Amino acid sequence: MAKLTKSFHRALWAFHINSGSCNGCDIEIVAALTPRYDVERFGIKLVGSPRHADVLLVTGPVTRKMAKEVRRVYEQTPDPKVVIGVGVCGMSGCVFYESYNLVGPLSEIIPVDVWVPGCPARPEAIIQGVTKAWEKLESLRGKK
Repeated sequence: MAKLTKSFHRALWAFHINSGSCNGCDIEIVAALTPRYDVERFGIKLVGSPRHADVLLVTGPVTRKMAKEVRRVYEQTPDPKVVIGVGVCGMSGCVFYESYNLVGPLSEIIPVDVWVPGCPARPEAIIQGVTKAWEKLESLRGKK
């Protein structure tokens, strides 16, 4: 993980949405919250509503049923916001790429700021992706 040379101005609140994944990446996000990785010590916290979030953690390929919901959650998240696509399913569909039920990669539904590759993405990679998103969010807040 990259060494941070500055401190952040506030805690980072993230909202997690599964857009049709196998739950492998979801399990790794939960693993990042356990005492082994303990992301809350850095001020990273999962919240229960997109209206309270700074960051969206989106897992899985976008299914037909979830495309509208993913857009709605994105619109409910206040600006400035950052979207993190977790896992290769959101990038390309991964093992589901030929499925009749997919509408395409996540970036065709909502703008994605940071990609975290992996199948499933490891907790260390997710933490690094969140750190990159945090830096981007701080720069967006600085522009306002």
